[in-house]
Amino acid sequence: MTAKAAGFKMPPEDAPHERTFMQWPSVAKIYGGRRYLEETQAAITTLANAIADFEPVVMVADAEHATHLKAELSGAVEHWDIPTEDLWCRDAGPCFVVSDNGELTVADFNFNGWGGKQSHTHDGLIARKVAERMGLRHFDTGVVGEAGGLETDGEGTVIAHESSWVNPNRNIMSRDEIEQRILDGLGAEKMIWAPGLKGEDITDYHIDALARFVTPGRIVIQLPDAVDPDDPFSIAARETFEILRAAIDAEGRALDITVLPEPIDIRGASEEFVASYVNYYVCNGAVIAAQFGDEEADEIAAATLGNLYPGREIVMLNVDPIGEAGGGIHCATQQQPKV
Repeated sequence: MTAKAAGFKMPPEDAPHERTFMQWPSVAKIYGGRRYLEETQAAITTLANAIADFEPVVMVADAEHATHLKAELSGAVEHWDIPTEDLWCRDAGPCFVVSDNGELTVADFNFNGWGGKQSHTHDGLIARKVAERMGLRHFDTGVVGEAGGLETDGEGTVIAHESSWVNPNRNIMSRDEIEQRILDGLGAEKMIWAPGLKGEDITDYHIDALARFVTPGRIVIQLPDAVDPDDPFSIAARETFEILRAAIDAEGRALDITVLPEPIDIRGASEEFVASYVNYYVCNGAVIAAQFGDEEADEIAAATLGNLYPGREIVMLNVDPIGEAGGGIHCATQQQPKV
């Protein structure tokens, strides 16, 4: 039986949370050495403590890190002894779905290191281990991928890049088969696909670095001022925008799209640096987003998020090591809905 057939669906991120899950980065070679690992750990600590001002946080990490975590993390951050390799809880962590009668369970997308690009001996087991610890039912979606490669509005619509799913490094099946299994896993009705971009980053272009549902029928997307023909991400982003602009959601609505400009004068220097304002996280009472050192663009992003999420505090953090590692704040978090 699928999660959908059993009456489960994934609520929108802005629905009330019980807590946030995060993962402790622990393998130095993933980050290019001990120094960069420690910088990333410091950024994860900053992020966890910022979220903990608004809701409880669980940091999953091997027991060997317990003393360090206790010293550095807020008292609102709880350590669970589950070994990890990397920090990307959106992708390897538990994806929670909720039934109409308030039962919580986990839909597992069978994380395989973004198509075998990275070791995942521990990270590939986190979703199942969290479900076991919590005593929850565990649904295997029958598809391989990452929740960061999906955006759902909680009312039946999912958007995704084909490059992260219809890709032999994850799934050997048709797009229609993959789509049905995603919809069954999330309790949704309609997929809106854009091509995306294969092979240019470790995720094969996760949608959550580009476009997010704010509310049902409303999307925020980050775009450059003009398409750069020499930049494949620029071309793919514009293509996604045009598809979303022409799309109709599961409720028959056209999508209202807000465009955020890209930051230009940023602190991050690596080619892999992800400078995405839309890779923010919505927690109880706040939106936690990154700032990148481009003063004008940072201010526009903060103001835009304030308009999109009225009544929530907008917290802008310098967590550049997470961007250097190839992701963002949303990638590093996973919400547990309150039931």
